[in-house]
Amino acid sequence: MAEYVPSPIKWVREQVERYEGSGGLEGTELLDTGLPVIIVTHRGNKTGVIRKTPLMRVQDGAGYVLVGSQGGAPKHPVWVYNLRESASVEIRDRTEVYTMRAREVEDAAERSRLWSLAVAAYPPYADYQAKTERVIPVFLAEPA
Repeated sequence: MAEYVPSPIKWVREQVERYEGSGGLEGTELLDTGLPVIIVTHRGNKTGVIRKTPLMRVQDGAGYVLVGSQGGAPKHPVWVYNLRESASVEIRDRTEVYTMRAREVEDAAERSRLWSLAVAAYPPYADYQAKTERVIPVFLAEPA
């Protein structure tokens, strides 16, 4: 089993520690804003280590929509490259943990539908897309 390496970003590291340390009973909201998050566990594409990333909880049936917004920054978050390299992820949604496969959504109609779900769950996504020139990647994690 690969080694887990916590994020160098303090709030990410603390969110994951609180979420997982409580078995999914605490830390399930983004920085205690009331907005639900999931923890996505993935493998580093260069290092091979295990990484854990809190992302907004956006469901599509039995799947989860994963949005690579990074607040509208000019570059994709690192986890996007990790998922492009290895589709195998684990999703922790509160007390439940699922093994899933994530795929980047390229079909325009499907992406539009999923993007609408994401913006409904977290309206700032629309602002993030408006402030960056890159197309924000959208992934769909589905049961393996």
